[in-house]
Amino acid sequence: MILIKNATLINEGKSLLGSVLLKDNIISAIYFSEEIPEQIINQSQIIDAEGLWLLPGVIDDQVHFREPGLVHKGNIESESKAAIAGGVTSFMEMPNTNPQTVTIDALNYKFELASQKSYANYSFFMGATNDNIKELKKVNPKEVCGIKIFMGSSTGNMLVDNKKALETIFSEIEMLIATHCESEEIIKSNIQKYKLKFGENIPISYHPLIRSAEACYASSSEAVELAHKCGTRLHILHLSTEKELSLFENKPLSQKKVTGEACVHHLWFTDAEYETLGSKIKWNPAVKTKQDREAILEVVKQGRLDVIATDHAPHLMDEKEGGCLQAASGGPLIQHSLQIMLELVKQNKITKEVVVEKMCHAPAELFQIYKRGYIRKGYYADLVLVNPNKPYTVTQENILSKCKWSPLEGKTFTTSIEKTFLNGKLAFDKGTINQVRGEALSFER
Repeated sequence: MILIKNATLINEGKSLLGSVLLKDNIISAIYFSEEIPEQIINQSQIIDAEGLWLLPGVIDDQVHFREPGLVHKGNIESESKAAIAGGVTSFMEMPNTNPQTVTIDALNYKFELASQKSYANYSFFMGATNDNIKELKKVNPKEVCGIKIFMGSSTGNMLVDNKKALETIFSEIEMLIATHCESEEIIKSNIQKYKLKFGENIPISYHPLIRSAEACYASSSEAVELAHKCGTRLHILHLSTEKELSLFENKPLSQKKVTGEACVHHLWFTDAEYETLGSKIKWNPAVKTKQDREAILEVVKQGRLDVIATDHAPHLMDEKEGGCLQAASGGPLIQHSLQIMLELVKQNKITKEVVVEKMCHAPAELFQIYKRGYIRKGYYADLVLVNPNKPYTVTQENILSKCKWSPLEGKTFTTSIEKTFLNGKLAFDKGTINQVRGEALSFER
């Protein structure tokens, strides 16, 4: 048994001093003001957590770990190690690998890979195409997190642009559908506009003008309209504009059929930083204005957006070279996503309780994950200990993603991830990754 003593538990909207007992793979007991039995103390490995924060393990609902087929960028082993080092104990991975995850066989292969390689708990999205509805219907909703539709092209080019196919998927698939929303028509028009001005070498600062607020809103609003028409359980990923936020309702998550995700890069960076960071902050959808960033953060706090994730998407640095049309979109963030959000806590822009709600509780509720996402007796012991007063500087040497770079290099955070527990075992301890394997997530549907 492991007894984590005298931590500040940040859980279910409260921060309380307490102790947590881990036995086998679950949380066996939680102690607040009551005395811990002497027998428990004598039989347990004691971890003194005085001055530390204890959080549920983060659940990241959007990552790209690149395996199979793109393993020069990253793989399940390397990226799940980065996740564990950042306090992320569960991830849901996207289908734009090679081969694309658009058949049951391809999906099963990824689960098999993860069972051998993953250092965190895992699930995988099944990808939609214009013509794979029969395969989508084979997916087991108790084992698979959801169906992913690219309603705008991105890395891997899995664009679903057939209107009839889209409506069929929205109408006939009963499980959660997650969408990447950008209007391909508007993007192509913007590219042509700026090609006339710059030729093929469009400066990177024009990326948010090509993948514009109009492009995002046109696609997101189409998805929401289609979901209302078809009664679909819709989750829109990586919202990046103030304009899109009007599409979401401010009511409890349990009452919503349309939900939204904010990503840490849209809460941290702005378009002013293309000047200094260039393509390192090139994502799809693009990092946009300070006004967009502040609006997204505000609706996260209000409850109109439901989860915070990363869209972690490593590329090699030489793949990020060039202008808007050449540099790859995406970057590695999972190792530092919790630290980013806790830095915003230190800046009084959000509370630590809301951070835990959006990164831990809400993903568990939204995807109906079985017994994870909370510090509760009987739940899986996925936990992270944070030192709120120990600075940590991001360097190339301590980056665990295979690509070995980050747009955060040189940044010193005021918090450090001390320990991560995965299914009751110490998986990360002050910089050291232990040989602990994750499990497939299961869903209460």
